[in-house]
Amino acid sequence: MAVDVGDATPLLKRIETLNLTLSAALCTHHHADHVGGNTALVKRYPVPIYGPESEDIPACTVPLRGGETLPLPGLEIPCRVLAVPGHTLGHLAYVVETPEETALFCGDTLFGAGCGRVFEGTMAMMWQSLSALATLPETTRVYYGHEYTLSNLRFARAVEPGNTALAAREAVVQALRDAGNPSAPSTLAEERATNPFLRADVPAVQTAARVYSGLPCVTALETFTVLRAWKDRFR
Repeated sequence: MAVDVGDATPLLKRIETLNLTLSAALCTHHHADHVGGNTALVKRYPVPIYGPESEDIPACTVPLRGGETLPLPGLEIPCRVLAVPGHTLGHLAYVVETPEETALFCGDTLFGAGCGRVFEGTMAMMWQSLSALATLPETTRVYYGHEYTLSNLRFARAVEPGNTALAAREAVVQALRDAGNPSAPSTLAEERATNPFLRADVPAVQTAARVYSGLPCVTALETFTVLRAWKDRFR
């Protein structure tokens, strides 16, 4: 199963190197860096392409709304589809559950220690989507769409300088990146402990947002809205 084929070339090479058979491709949203390889992929492997029905997904054969459970061809594992609008209006996430683990493929909704920009939806949509993802089991492995974790952790430390879990995570991620490895997957437990966008209901985070913005930041949504604007300007 492939997820978000922005470029088919490295995926095709990997499939051949590992002597795998591709069963399906899942798309989280319509941005080209997530679907740009679909057309080339299906020329080589004519597999089903799943994606949000409300968005323009190249080569999509199975449109989805969220709420479905997919019987992926050739794979004896269920895949649940979640609607997580905010980054885009039709954004989907996929939850794959096996006896060994639960894996979340969240595209650009949730990142390592961060979240995507709100391009098409509203802040309320994005906060609701992140809150829904946060209800998954703590052991869920989180596979996000971009390697922004180190820069996200720098922002997280600006928000919560007293959060000791942040320093520990940053050291681990730095070592992974220095070795040429990705920071994904994280776990949902890690994100709950270190991702400020999942911690907008934590008093220390609300205080930081209040000091930064001068706004009341009484509710989680108010705090999340300030955090997202703060991160957009953070350097």
